[in-house]
Amino acid sequence: MKIATFNVNGIKTRLPNLLEWLEREQPDVACLQELKALDGVFPHAPLREAGYHALWKGQRSWNGVAILARGIDPVEIRRELPGDLLDDQSRYLEAAVDGVVVACLYLPNGNPQPGPKFDYKLAWFERFIKHAAGLYKSGHPVVMAGDYNVVPTDFDIYNPRSWLKDALLQPETRECYQRLLKQGWIDCMRHLHPDEAVFTFWDYFRKHWDRNAGLRIDHLLLNSVLAPCLVEAGVDRWVRGQEHASDHAPAWVRLDLSKLGKKPRAKGAARGV
Repeated sequence: MKIATFNVNGIKTRLPNLLEWLEREQPDVACLQELKALDGVFPHAPLREAGYHALWKGQRSWNGVAILARGIDPVEIRRELPGDLLDDQSRYLEAAVDGVVVACLYLPNGNPQPGPKFDYKLAWFERFIKHAAGLYKSGHPVVMAGDYNVVPTDFDIYNPRSWLKDALLQPETRECYQRLLKQGWIDCMRHLHPDEAVFTFWDYFRKHWDRNAGLRIDHLLLNSVLAPCLVEAGVDRWVRGQEHASDHAPAWVRLDLSKLGKKPRAKGAARGV
């Protein structure tokens, strides 16, 4: 199973780009963020023609998340992050796809900081950490994929100097991400590429794409049930270089689900010891 996350930065504007990527890379599951569209204009028909069934939760002008599954219907689990009944921003969607629990998230950006937007970012993050703890211990295979709006370390950005005041790099933001990982989640990209500067986002300004001046803010995390299935992780960088591209490129993992539930054979088991 190939699972990807992609901040499309406007699904109506980028639909041709999205369809081209789906046709070329054929992920089995695609978590989308920043739809910037109400539910009624979500392009479910062309996506179905491309072979993808979808769940989505839209919002006018910003936010919005969706889970696409190739050839099957994703089974909805929840449409909001628990913990705040007054939060009406479309940032979280959770579904089961072929036995795997898929959480699609669009964590708040938080800029400018300090201020109410940064406070909302941290409050949302705290709710997410609490919910993630339950997912981790659920006993089900779980992947949490999305735009986390967190640059985990200085190694995950081309140069932190001009971003020191940005909400993505603040100590409070990074501390939240590290607390999330301490629950036991595996950051797939860093786990498989510990010494490689991998980026998923390149700003439109100052020729960031041309200079490969990128950031890694799109992450896929696996719990201990699913982690043994991890085979490969990467970024479809070519998508960012297309005409009218999003400022993100899809990040993805490939999983061997045949390993689910298998425990390492005990030493000497082959000899019947």
